Amino acid sequence: MNLPDIHFAQGAVTPSPMDQALALAASALFVTAPNPRVGCVLVDAKGQVIGQGRTQQAGGAHAEVMALRDAQAKGRSVVGATAYVTLEPCSHQGRTGPCCDALVAAGVRKVVAALEDPNPRVAGQGFARLRAAGIEVVVGPGAEASRALNIGFFSRMVRKTPWVRLKVAASLDGTTALNNGSSQWITGEPARVDGHAWRARACAVLTGIGTVLQDQPRLDVRLVDTPRQPTLVIVDSDLQTPPDAALFLGSGADLHRKVWIYAANPHPERQAALEARGAEVILLPGTDAHGLKTGKVDLGGLLHDLARREINEVHVEAGHKLNGSWLREGRVDELLVYLAPKLLGQGAGMAHFGPLTALAQGLELEFDRIDRVGADLRLIARVAGRSVF
Repeated sequence: MNLPDIHFAQGAVTPSPMDQALALAASALFVTAPNPRVGCVLVDAKGQVIGQGRTQQAGGAHAEVMALRDAQAKGRSVVGATAYVTLEPCSHQGRTGPCCDALVAAGVRKVVAALEDPNPRVAGQGFARLRAAGIEVVVGPGAEASRALNIGFFSRMVRKTPWVRLKVAASLDGTTALNNGSSQWITGEPARVDGHAWRARACAVLTGIGTVLQDQPRLDVRLVDTPRQPTLVIVDSDLQTPPDAALFLGSGADLHRKVWIYAANPHPERQAALEARGAEVILLPGTDAHGLKTGKVDLGGLLHDLARREINEVHVEAGHKLNGSWLREGRVDELLVYLAPKLLGQGAGMAHFGPLTALAQGLELEFDRIDRVGADLRLIARVAGRSVF
């Protein structure tokens, strides 16, 4: 699992309050969606930690309120304290009340925040209300790590689309499946466990009908503990998903997982059968440059619809054809690639697009991180020049 690196000061016995707040935010990685992952640490005038907390599941208390409750439970006064928080305290009434008002009412003297909240309903208003109440506000420490933890939230708020992460498991020569379709397992168990952790942090796992029919996957989170299952999104232009597909095993009330199927062409009987299994079918036909229907799902429209449904991060696990479509249309932000130390020769590649006529036409990437996971390599690469907001 790739978490932001939190660097402690050299020789420090304990991490700084902001580092502690970032660690709390990271511990909420699987919990808070669609809300951002936020941590808060309260420190008294002597520099002692008197309360700490992290944002709970949607509808639950935010980090600041949890930290205030923690201090109260310990019998510690927060009057004159400094609050270290990894994102601007909210200023609006959403599922919970404004956190900036809670800090003001508690008598906090100073707020140190990593970043301004990109949500237009906040966007500096929380800071303004704190300052109007006479509270000193400092912004900036821990900004890079906080943004990395919440890249999908920033993407949805700023671009109005989720952050799209395409996951691939391949041999060293780039083969993801043999010609007979066999692909289980190219990478080792540690890589598969790590891959489930990446599923768990996403709001939605997305695949295509080809993978559903070929592999009969469940695409849920089983190998790591998680309090929620990400929504399953299927790109299925002709509604070929079988009502008895493995992906429906344990769905609904047992798995607490939503299944959204995006289609391009109406098939009322198939739709009714899938809806009877608890799936939601969304018709979203794509069109070409002339406005004619392509018979395929509109991938750009799909992303905007997912953002409307409060999806922050999309974890794509699909076959080489759909992978190629995502890349060809410029919809991928980041690649998560596991490479096994083996050669498999002919077979399916990572993504099918092109053919290109010049090397300059290739998609330029920037390696963000390379790690060993068991016997395999894990590469994280972002599309070159992609904004990190």
